[in-house]
Amino acid sequence: MSDEDDVPLHRSGLHARVLDELGLALCNGGLPAGSVVRIDELEQRYDVSRSVVREALRVLAAMGMVSSRRRVGVQVLPQSEWNLYDPQLIRWRLASPGRIAQLRSLTELRSAIEPEAARLAAIRAPLAGASELMGLAGKLWAAGQEGDRERFLEVDIEFHRLVLTTSGNEMFAKLHTLVQEVLTGRTQYGLMPTHPHVEALQSHVDVASAIQRGNAEHAQSAMLRIMQRTFLEMSSIWEGGDTDETPV
Repeated sequence: MSDEDDVPLHRSGLHARVLDELGLALCNGGLPAGSVVRIDELEQRYDVSRSVVREALRVLAAMGMVSSRRRVGVQVLPQSEWNLYDPQLIRWRLASPGRIAQLRSLTELRSAIEPEAARLAAIRAPLAGASELMGLAGKLWAAGQEGDRERFLEVDIEFHRLVLTTSGNEMFAKLHTLVQEVLTGRTQYGLMPTHPHVEALQSHVDVASAIQRGNAEHAQSAMLRIMQRTFLEMSSIWEGGDTDETPV
């Protein structure tokens, strides 16, 4: 295993693999809160060097998921300590049996933030940003009507990112990676309709139009309709429980 330290690119690949497997184990309950993992045990389990294990644990510690304890080892921390806004942690949670609960939490957060972001964008967005939103709304409509899920996801991510960034609130703007993860997760796990409802497509056009016209109230209400449509599309899944029963 000592040879790994002499091959940086190989070590980087090993680090990513170990980090992913540990992160998933933490999120799916394989390593419950309070449990202790030892570095030498992880070396043997993953057949990697100590430096690779330590690097992975440093990343997990930065996310608040684990903490080193002298003479004890590395202890798994409760979820209340985790940085739940970290995009990588969100991906792990979406890949775990609790993905439905994670999607619900993220959608509830979006519904609290994005309508206000749209309202502010109608007041603060520069002309170029507002015009770009109109163009994206048109592309979104076309992708939705054509059933091009890959293109729809790409444009939808950019649309919502632009609403957040043109709000003029730097805290809202930082949430665009979170929105990207939830939109990607819904598509990846088969929770997006192949042909979006026409009401959802129209609401995106309405958001862009209201922002371009500087109508804050209409921008806010149109974005709220998008959030309500999302809740409607997900409600039957949420009511079915938080287990991993969704199609992949």
